[in-house]
Amino acid sequence: MRKVIGIGETVLDIIFCDEKPISALPGGSTFNAIISLGRSGVKASMISETGNDRIGQNIIKFMESNGIDASYVNVYPESKSPLSLAFLNDHNDADYIFYKDHPHDRIDYVYPEVNADDIVLFGSFFALNPVIRPQVYAFLDYARQRGAILYYDVNFRASHKNEVMKVTPNLLDNLEMADIVRGSSEDFEILFRQHDADTVYRSQIAFYTKKFIYTRSADPVEVRGDSGFSKQYPVLPTETVSTIGAGDNFNAGFIYGLIKNGITRQHIDQGLTESQWDALVSSALDFSAECCRDIYNYVSEEYGEKMRKGLQNNGL
Repeated sequence: MRKVIGIGETVLDIIFCDEKPISALPGGSTFNAIISLGRSGVKASMISETGNDRIGQNIIKFMESNGIDASYVNVYPESKSPLSLAFLNDHNDADYIFYKDHPHDRIDYVYPEVNADDIVLFGSFFALNPVIRPQVYAFLDYARQRGAILYYDVNFRASHKNEVMKVTPNLLDNLEMADIVRGSSEDFEILFRQHDADTVYRSQIAFYTKKFIYTRSADPVEVRGDSGFSKQYPVLPTETVSTIGAGDNFNAGFIYGLIKNGITRQHIDQGLTESQWDALVSSALDFSAECCRDIYNYVSEEYGEKMRKGLQNNGL
């Protein structure tokens, strides 16, 4: 089977409701998507780092128990694992506070093998951080040369809004590297002070890549593609328990769709058809809705088993 490689942070998410902690879960934007893919029967690995503490040990065990290759997660002996505090509001959306107690940022790793048509998922501030940028860029460039499909989730938090100017060159590099770009209305409001899908696409995205996904919470998803393709997809009505991980699982569902539907590097280069976009966004919305039905950051094990059978039925 083709494989998915995620590169990003791992954290412990502590979730609050009415100012009281109600849950503590392994998390991280790319991490959440990779866990859902592992549960769904996709061969996946994660490039990341964690501290040499109980949190880091539990995160690695959690990855392995969900079928993820954790051999590319670096454990640093003098570091503590990062924490994320997520405060749910009345609409079950979250505001975040991040704590990172590493002596300094760095990644020392051996690249996993990347083959043609494998998929690399990257994004958030991890993909922009100037301190680790040389290592991240080197891996992305290597993956692209090997014929992988690069999926970029912008995922730019308001906590980094004062660093926009500093990281803009890295952002533009990421857009140029990516085959598919997804971003939320909040991301582009923070980065460019723009809040219209067509404006963002024409002025910021289309020069670098033609395949663009613009999400707006519960509002319809906007997709722009090759040869002027433009379509809107309504979000599935869902009884939401928590929106934490909704976007991450949208990414997971989209990537699952790439694999299930046999969409390769050649299809990406030719330009996706409307039927291919329909299948991919449908899968993405389904994963996202499933995640929102519970407090967890990923799809349930039961849902994952159903998706696993879907791959098996396709001979994957």
